[in-house]
Amino acid sequence: MRIGIDIGGTFTDFVIFDEESGEVRTHKLPSTPNHPAEAVLHGLDEVETGISPYIIHGSTVATNALLERKGARTALIATKGFRDVLAIGRQTRPDLYDFFVERPIPLVPEELRLEVNERVDSSGNVIMPLEEGGLENMVNALLDLNVDSVAVCLLFSFLYPEHERRIAQRLREKGLYVSCSCEILPEFREYERSSTTVINAYVAPIMSRYITHLEARLKTPDFYIMQSNGGTIRSDKILSEPVRAILSGPAGGVVGAQFVAGAAGFEKLITFDMGGTSTDVSLCDGEIRVTHEGGIGGFPVRIPVVDVHTVGSGGGSIARVDAGGVLRVGPSSAGAEPGPVCYGRGGVEPTVTDANLVLGRLAADRFLGGRMELDPGKADAALAALAKKAQLHPVSGLSFAQTAALGVIQVANAHMERALRVISVERGHDPQDFILVSFGGAGGLHATDLARAMGIPRVFVPKGASTLSAFGMIAADLLKDYVQTVMLPGDTSLEELEQRFEPLVERGMEELRGQGVPANRVSLYREMDMRYVGQGYEISVPLNRDFECTFHDLHKKRYGHSSPGIPVEVVNLRLRAVGAVPKPVVQRADLGSEDPEQALLDHRPVVLTGGKIHKTPFYVGESLQPGNKLNGPAIVVYLDTTAYLAVGDHAWVDEGFNLVVEVEHDA
Repeated sequence: MRIGIDIGGTFTDFVIFDEESGEVRTHKLPSTPNHPAEAVLHGLDEVETGISPYIIHGSTVATNALLERKGARTALIATKGFRDVLAIGRQTRPDLYDFFVERPIPLVPEELRLEVNERVDSSGNVIMPLEEGGLENMVNALLDLNVDSVAVCLLFSFLYPEHERRIAQRLREKGLYVSCSCEILPEFREYERSSTTVINAYVAPIMSRYITHLEARLKTPDFYIMQSNGGTIRSDKILSEPVRAILSGPAGGVVGAQFVAGAAGFEKLITFDMGGTSTDVSLCDGEIRVTHEGGIGGFPVRIPVVDVHTVGSGGGSIARVDAGGVLRVGPSSAGAEPGPVCYGRGGVEPTVTDANLVLGRLAADRFLGGRMELDPGKADAALAALAKKAQLHPVSGLSFAQTAALGVIQVANAHMERALRVISVERGHDPQDFILVSFGGAGGLHATDLARAMGIPRVFVPKGASTLSAFGMIAADLLKDYVQTVMLPGDTSLEELEQRFEPLVERGMEELRGQGVPANRVSLYREMDMRYVGQGYEISVPLNRDFECTFHDLHKKRYGHSSPGIPVEVVNLRLRAVGAVPKPVVQRADLGSEDPEQALLDHRPVVLTGGKIHKTPFYVGESLQPGNKLNGPAIVVYLDTTAYLAVGDHAWVDEGFNLVVEVEHDA
């Protein structure tokens, strides 16, 4: 029995997969932001598996600690002369033409950035041995400073790690959490390596307490954590490298989207995950894209992460009027407590969910399958007050509240459309070649309008769309990524490169065996970061006999040109060790009648995209059968999500009980 658990800003999702029967069921309950583990434990009690389950958990604990700057009191130990690398950073700016842009304040304040006398050169040779006497004084100084965690990042430690290891040993003997860059990221680029190591140290004590608490309460030997790279890892292994779980929820969503869309025959995807707090988008052109240049909270994170772009627009995003009288939506969110106004839990500021309810696109009596009834009156009052504050004039035929609600949806859609353009058009991809995979609790209400604006021909709403991130966790393989900087010439022989990979291969096999993966289920993928001599950035190239030609081809594909006559170099070796796990089987049925009459709930007034009120059919999503066809306008109400079809949209239910929408672009 495998259970995927995803904690969102508003709801905590559970997907339960019985490997013997093949049955997959879902569960959902409000998150408990102040104590995230409580929702997890309460939900597990409610699903009642009856046996010790295999749990895969996507946690936002590390993410929230970093974004809210509520991590541990952290110190940094650096080579003498390099303690301010964190403050100096890079000269690049997030917005080139913004004269008022501010760099994020380093996670380690100046008084906690310490130095040691030691020096290693760029070839890994010791120029100055580690000064033992100074080391003892530094350890005592850290104890006097009451630090909880320490990041150790010495110059060229990825070539000669012994000095870092000796410092770490002394500090661990004193009971401190220690993160060494030679263990976290043995890779060149001093600032990125320091930033990643510091983030790891900053969240390690919090993540350790959270996981240890859950392990004690769960009492299961099979407790795994979803990683940002799209794979899972045993919980005790993540304790030393919590930075690898910093974006685990969005990664689970992309894995789940690729799995269900792939089973339906779609390979070119744009994933659209709209939850209660934020929206995550990604592009999969036949495979999940992984980047080594991610970031969070303005800090670079150099570990492999699924390439996801996030914006602060979700169902709980708060609508407000700024100082200039302009309507704004997000990034602030009502979250789970108090939540949108219509939840009736004390929320007073209108949200995107309130707007959808006022427009009639949500069935107040069937939210979460009827377990949670919404209050349209409170939402209407909140949006009417917003309209008055924004001095909006009602659209013909609409009330003040409906006019404000329509504006809120349009503003939120504009934010999400920009995010979709970032990962598609701005990277040279034509949206017409892709299908938009919509999931998350709020995604289906906005997907068709966004697809229309982007020129995307189809929208795919998978069965279980609201809990797809948790589903992705039970579909994800065990996975470990390794990297080592080598700086070798491009004409290095294949045999020597394979020999250089051997230590990484041995580590990968050993660690996966330690997590119970038999050797016949382990796959190893070798890649090299390559560049032209003199370039500042690299391209990852699979290891093969023609790797140099492959590099030129990939360079031309990405940048539009290549220079086969210029020497190249191999910068980093990368190994991905994958331990395959049994996959859920997607339920399928033969296509039947096109008539969806058996799923028709009733007809209700809905404010459509153009601002007209139309008596619209509402269908019960779980009652739709493969082969059923729907014509917009229509609303499809599932137990945990809702899909909106505009005028001219045509949808059908495929063999896997997924909703496929053909978007009308002239609507």
